[in-house]
Amino acid sequence: MADTVLVTYGTTNGSTAEIAEAVAGTLREEGLTVRALPAGSVTSVTSYDAVVVGGGLYAGRWHKDARRFVRRHRAPLTDRPVWFFSSGPLDASAAERDIPPVRGVRRAMTRLDARGHITFGGCLKEGAKGRIAKMIVSSGKGGDFRDFGAVEKWAKGIADSLTHA
Repeated sequence: MADTVLVTYGTTNGSTAEIAEAVAGTLREEGLTVRALPAGSVTSVTSYDAVVVGGGLYAGRWHKDARRFVRRHRAPLTDRPVWFFSSGPLDASAAERDIPPVRGVRRAMTRLDARGHITFGGCLKEGAKGRIAKMIVSSGKGGDFRDFGAVEKWAKGIADSLTHA
């Protein structure tokens, strides 16, 4: 049984961090000890029994902090259960169908023998950082497409896998 879980994430405007916090909250409710930390701040994963890595999607790529985290901790991550999530589509597509991981995430999943991946809808609101993000919001294509019920369901599946291992 895994006792301590790291939920780490790469985010620009905070939406992916909120999803990560929701995952962590559900894992705690299921009896696990959890830390949720920005991917750029994690110096070691050796004290964790399992790891969940999330990244916002930007132009078809995972957030740079999530990518760097996976590269930097590749060796110890191969020794523990790992799950990935992505957040990004600014429409209802993530709620309507399974969206496969982008190429770089798929490669990382193979290298680490990750147990799973899910893509959640994204969120982009007024005040978002970045020129392109501001253009998307000003064109009326922003909004909040996250489904926290789906986040909770996915996290409960992880908890079940870890507590009944």
